Amino acid sequence: MDIFDKSDSRTQKSKKYNRIKIILSITDIVMTIAMLSVLAWSGISAVIASLVSGFFSNEYLKFMAFLLTAGAGFSLIGLPLDFYGGYVLEHRFGLSNQTVLKWLAEKIKAAAVSLVLGAPLSIAFLFFLRTAGGLWWLFFGTAVILFSVVLASIAPVVIFPLFYKFKKIENEELMEKLLSLLGDMRKKTTGVYSFNMSKDTKKANAGFTGIGGSRRIILSDTLLEKFTDAEILTVFAHEVGHYRKRHILKNIAISVAVTYSSLYPCGLAYGMSLRAMGFTEVHDIAAIPILLFYLSVWGLATMPLMNWISRRFEVQADAYALEASGDVTAFISSMEKLAEINLADRDPHPLAEFLFYSHPSIKKRTGFARDFGRNRITS
Repeated sequence: MDIFDKSDSRTQKSKKYNRIKIILSITDIVMTIAMLSVLAWSGISAVIASLVSGFFSNEYLKFMAFLLTAGAGFSLIGLPLDFYGGYVLEHRFGLSNQTVLKWLAEKIKAAAVSLVLGAPLSIAFLFFLRTAGGLWWLFFGTAVILFSVVLASIAPVVIFPLFYKFKKIENEELMEKLLSLLGDMRKKTTGVYSFNMSKDTKKANAGFTGIGGSRRIILSDTLLEKFTDAEILTVFAHEVGHYRKRHILKNIAISVAVTYSSLYPCGLAYGMSLRAMGFTEVHDIAAIPILLFYLSVWGLATMPLMNWISRRFEVQADAYALEASGDVTAFISSMEKLAEINLADRDPHPLAEFLFYSHPSIKKRTGFARDFGRNRITS
């Protein structure tokens, strides 16, 4: 009886945790759209633009100062929600290993990296608005795509090490098993690495990162510590499945389509709104929040579609993992253990899963594995 009580208690705890996370996500989305709406339509953007113009004469410096001022305002308004969701909630449910100072240091570091990466894109954005006429969306979209490809190439070796320490897996026996699953991919990856996710959280994770010469598979130290070799192999095989199914290339292609299909219609709406708001130039700094507002709304509207595509890819990677490892039992136990460690909702409401989940629920993934095992036995 105690076992069932403990299981029920854990289920209720995960339900509560994920319900709060979804509420926080919805609140964050509503707040962001609301703040962008105020910035775009209330005239506040003109006040900020006038303010920064008193300090800078160069248009690009004005634009960067405008973005920094508006961004700082957004961050300050959203800080309580961010702190509650990222620190208080994680500690409340026993998932975080961070102190307040470490949490704050990571946020500052992430903001600094975002600033460094975002500056050239912001400058390119204003440049094409000023010089490319009605085709600004095409040129800027192309710049975003090229930048994303370069970022995907350098992130594993330049960006990620700023936040985590990576090292080759020390268990030679396990490493050989992992490499055997790679097969002919051994020459196409730089290796299999562990990273110290435990410095921040008790959660576990794994991923396939990089493209070209930076391609690598990463496993969290929490996963390596708490999972059996057989379970680690199935998690690893899932990540290999993403490569085998060309999901990285497909995601790049999808990003190309999404980028252009977002910028073009939002650009049209932006152009139609300028005159109504009294602006005459598409590159007027005070008008740009209108475009950002449309892009945010568009991104929100397409989020369920993007999550649906992601869930499809995850199912394909799961199928590959089951085929490659041939261990249905280990796959199911790894899913259950991930749910336990990450406090995942094993069976979320269908609407919540449709709108917010990039992965199928644990219940669906384990059910898929059981069906796979039964079909293999009968075939």
